[in-house]
Amino acid sequence: MDEIKWAKLVAEKIIKKVSIVAERNKDKIPYTTVEGKFDDQSITNICWWTNGFWGGIMWQLYHASKNELFRQIAEENEEKLDQNLMEPQGLDHDNGFKWLPTAVANYRLTGSQKSRNRGLLAANHLAGRFNLSGTFIRAWNDYGDSNNAGLAIIDCMMNLPLLYWASEEINDPRFRQIAVMHADMAEKFFIKQDGSAHHIVEFNPETGEFVKTYGGQGFCEGSSWTRGQAWAIYGFALSYLHTKKQSYLDTAKKVADYFISHIPVSGFVPVDFFQPEDCNLEDSTASAIAACGLLELQKMVSLEEKKIYYKTAIQMLQTLEKSRCNWDEDSDNILERCTAAFHDKTHEFSIIYGDYFFIEAIWKLNGQEIFIW
Repeated sequence: MDEIKWAKLVAEKIIKKVSIVAERNKDKIPYTTVEGKFDDQSITNICWWTNGFWGGIMWQLYHASKNELFRQIAEENEEKLDQNLMEPQGLDHDNGFKWLPTAVANYRLTGSQKSRNRGLLAANHLAGRFNLSGTFIRAWNDYGDSNNAGLAIIDCMMNLPLLYWASEEINDPRFRQIAVMHADMAEKFFIKQDGSAHHIVEFNPETGEFVKTYGGQGFCEGSSWTRGQAWAIYGFALSYLHTKKQSYLDTAKKVADYFISHIPVSGFVPVDFFQPEDCNLEDSTASAIAACGLLELQKMVSLEEKKIYYKTAIQMLQTLEKSRCNWDEDSDNILERCTAAFHDKTHEFSIIYGDYFFIEAIWKLNGQEIFIW
């Protein structure tokens, strides 16, 4: 079957299922499922980093279907996140993940000035996390006895588009300059010669000097956490899109080529490309995110590279749709066998951003996407 016809059929299945799921979860902000039913982070942790993805799903589906229920839920998700905007310890490097799929998507679709304001507030805070000595955006806040002032993470590449958007929106180069300096730092310290990526890099927050790297959510220090690879593919492609800086495109291709060369014959992406051979842990979110990144990247490259990146994205998405998607309308999630971190006690559960990026990838193929990045 032609991949575009296939994607249209998948989109129909998504809209059919999520219409039912949304109706019974319209007051929630989910992260995962418990016995097939969404939890609610708006009650338990309004500052959780994934709290923009449910609203993002709703905006993507509203854009495609014009079902007012999706818009209503998206707007409610965005309004609930106002509580997060007023909590400094709840704001961090993931502001883009929270307010690009919600407030910025809303503003782009409806012109809402309240949504524009939320996006700019989130961007200003993200810019304020910039460490001048090390030219990096600080990752987490301090909790208890932790001192995270010198930590940067590869995930932040996907939050830089909030700064690019703000810079363009108010014609202020400061935001873009911060994003570029962080991306330059990530090229130098995160991406290894072979195209694999570190998850966490520590700097001396006073002097900016490099200290060490950490395995973070991957298998070990120096290994290759697949979701981090996916963030890097998509993130550097997006930085190239916004700046046209050639090194970002080169880096995105380098990481993509490494990722593609390490996909197992089965097509199921592991949590870490270095994990032991007898470990069968998967991360479906890494597949979905990498597919989104490759579909964006293939627009920027030569015809021969385009064929490789496009084909790989389609293969990963079709593998997910055939074997890792739950189309049972009594279960709230779509993607299964998602893993947040290799060493977590709980492995392979549903995660909301897996559903978001799977939907975004299908929407890219159908031309239905709201481009939020």
